[in-house]
Amino acid sequence: MEPSAPDPRIPGKTPVFPGTRKVIDGVERVYYDGYWIRYYAPPADTLAAKRQLINALTRRLFNHVEHGINIPGSRLQQARQAYDQASDPALRRVNGAMLAGALFNRASDIIAKLVEIQAMGVEILPDNALLRECGRCLQEALTLGRLVLHRSGEEGIDELWGEPLHAFSIPVEDFFESRYLKIASTLKEVDRLGQAMAECFRDDPDFRDILPLVARVIDMAHLKIETLQSDDLIFTVWPRFVVTGEQLLQFRPPHTSSGDIEHVRHQEHGLQLILQGWAILNHISRARTPMPKTTAQFIQRLQAFQTSGECAPLFEPILIP
Repeated sequence: MEPSAPDPRIPGKTPVFPGTRKVIDGVERVYYDGYWIRYYAPPADTLAAKRQLINALTRRLFNHVEHGINIPGSRLQQARQAYDQASDPALRRVNGAMLAGALFNRASDIIAKLVEIQAMGVEILPDNALLRECGRCLQEALTLGRLVLHRSGEEGIDELWGEPLHAFSIPVEDFFESRYLKIASTLKEVDRLGQAMAECFRDDPDFRDILPLVARVIDMAHLKIETLQSDDLIFTVWPRFVVTGEQLLQFRPPHTSSGDIEHVRHQEHGLQLILQGWAILNHISRARTPMPKTTAQFIQRLQAFQTSGECAPLFEPILIP
């Protein structure tokens, strides 16, 4: 990842404005919010392009949320009935998540059929009733998306639910521009996590040797976040990202006597933080979306560990699917 450009607000610095494109080391990049991000030319603004984009965003959504909510659009009526009849709050939340999934798939089904009709030479006007129904489905799914958890059990990612509606509602080029802003905010959160981990472990004799590994993980996270899955470069970036994470998890502090219970506990808690940090970085990098609540809670745990040498145990383990 190219380092941050000079802040255009600082006197004496050459201003670099959002959306500026530049070839750096043979790679075309675009500048947003302090980062030069790999640039991808948007496709043509057609209904077929929107269909492909919404389908990709829908697959991405279901890949990151809790299991069991990818309900076919053809079962929308049953999903709505189950949600309306649910009275227990916990069950109603899950039924609401299932209804959101069905609404998303119904919208994708409508778009698919409209593209087929358009391919037959039929003009699809902006006020088409099916297009309006597609928009209503996406809007309701966005409202229900707050009920859905991330697959890790951590906070939901509201941005994932809003993106298909966003892609449907605005020109494709404008959507791509908004994604660069989201990528920049994700990179900023990843850097915040890396800085917090480095600050926590820097002066700790048991863990200070992990700092180069943390730096490499952050660098690989940057590459993962800015690289589209459809880019052949992913066959290089993803393995490097995974292996760097594995190397981070393989770190072990110097051996200590098992009789020194406090020291053993300190090392165990530090290793737990490393595991949790990698899990959060992995979730954020794969979703390419910030998780501010999860990040803030993790940084609080790092600060507690730095102050006391211990941190409260996790309520449940952080799982990497």
